[in-house]
Amino acid sequence: QVQLVESGGGLVQPGGSLRLSCAASTSIFSMYTMGWYRQAPGKQREMVAEITTIGNINYLDSVKGRFTITRDNAKNTVYLQMNSLKPEDTAVYYCNAKGALLVYGNYWGPGTQVTVSS
Repeated sequence: QVQLVESGGGLVQPGGSLRLSCAASTSIFSMYTMGWYRQAPGKQREMVAEITTIGNINYLDSVKGRFTITRDNAKNTVYLQMNSLKPEDTAVYYCNAKGALLVYGNYWGPGTQVTVSS
């Protein structure tokens, strides 16, 4: 069982920045594709950014050029740097860990609220 703990959410003005962190309780962190998802009220959860075990990265089109995902395998942590935030980025952001093998499992964090408002 892997526990994921997100931090760094909060209230920010449009154009501002936030950095989300997700710490994972596993000794095989490098064997997980790590992702950030978000869910706004009344909308489906969507993938924002993910970084694979070999460092390949994918972004949601609407965040390209504004958000950056990185991982630190030594610290078992994945980050999401969010710049030029817009009101439409407001959502609960969830960290996800997807094992390279099925046996490693698929895990979600409890989520952290990001609110972009003036």
